[in-house]
Amino acid sequence: MNNFIEELRWRGMLQDMTPEIEEHLSKGMASAYLGFDPTADSLHIGHLVGVMTLLHFQRAGHKPFALVGGATGMIGDPSFKSAERNLLDKSSLDHNVACLQDQLGKFLNFSEGAANKAELVNNYDWMSQFSFLDFIRDVGKYITVNYMMAKDSVKRRLEDGNGLSFTEFSYQLIQGYDFYHLWKNQNVSIQLGGSDQWGNIVTGTELIRKMEGGSAFALTVPLITKADGTKFGKTESGSVWLDPEKTSPYKFYQFWLNVSDEDARKYIRIFTVLDQQTIESLESEHAAAPHLRVLQREIAKQVTLMVHGEADYEMAVKASEILFGKSSTEDLASLDERTFLQVFEGVPQAELTQEEYHACPSLVDLLSEKTSSVIFPSKGEARKMIQGGGVAINKEKVSDPQLKPAFALLQGKYLLVQKGKKNYFIVSITEN
Repeated sequence: MNNFIEELRWRGMLQDMTPEIEEHLSKGMASAYLGFDPTADSLHIGHLVGVMTLLHFQRAGHKPFALVGGATGMIGDPSFKSAERNLLDKSSLDHNVACLQDQLGKFLNFSEGAANKAELVNNYDWMSQFSFLDFIRDVGKYITVNYMMAKDSVKRRLEDGNGLSFTEFSYQLIQGYDFYHLWKNQNVSIQLGGSDQWGNIVTGTELIRKMEGGSAFALTVPLITKADGTKFGKTESGSVWLDPEKTSPYKFYQFWLNVSDEDARKYIRIFTVLDQQTIESLESEHAAAPHLRVLQREIAKQVTLMVHGEADYEMAVKASEILFGKSSTEDLASLDERTFLQVFEGVPQAELTQEEYHACPSLVDLLSEKTSSVIFPSKGEARKMIQGGGVAINKEKVSDPQLKPAFALLQGKYLLVQKGKKNYFIVSITEN
């Protein structure tokens, strides 16, 4: 059995913990839970810190519980948010919960045969049975308003002038009751979470102490930021999702491949399960030849394999090599259509019918007039660049301007035109 606390410590994943938690964990298998907000039908990479925390907890021989907030998702956690968010209905939340369970199964062992098998619980299952009057009578009386007001997340919202609704204010009490319920019914003695959840978590330990005279423990991990101070997990196009329909495996792989050296040294500890010796060896290798981006390549490999699997990882690597390295028509043809379009997203496109394509008299005509001058403004410029060796079709150089176009179409419908070293164009051949 690994030492869970030490594992988090060397990985840079330990922020705060209550006293005596290490002694508690040393006594044998313990149970801990970490909550996930089901306001979307996919996790994004910002959730991965919590997922990896549960993964390490299970690898250390303990039993993880993933709680999806079907009830709290109807309210919204005010912690370090500037405004109240839109609330979802029950059917939308149910759909989201089912999707999150599928994704968590890629990281946690939910199989019945495991002594410490992971469990997924939904707080709607117990909170929906609670009437408002019963809750404020049986639970609310144990936590004072002064105690709740003292939490940083509440104070910040009050100080910035935006205030917060009673709905949001009640969130920490409901989350605290979740901990009490799991402690009482599932023998869950630890709550895990991000550092912004500390106040909500210790409200739970306080409820357990006051309602039953019991003891429970809290542990938080740091909130992840990028070296430049910007928010982790966000790109110009938005969040990086685990769902391949929201963020393609190619784009997912590219995100990790493009992190800075400083971030890579931090992320390889947090987002992979590689051991300390392996990571330190990779760091030495990276330091000796930073231009090879050894750390970034290994992070991108490990995380893409965990989230998307071997086939999508290999497709993402192949796509990256096509765009940034030497490749052939065969390499391009081996990409599926989704990955091909993702790799060349945003490049200028022209469209021809199959009849127009087959009737095209020469390569010069194809790359100028027939494509509405998208690629070359004139026949003369096209002819000159083709003869100078500056044009490739489907990654194969062409040199004869009068060549009759008869190229094999990628994915049955595309030609990839390369003009010079960096300028790409797609010619889409549609049905007549």
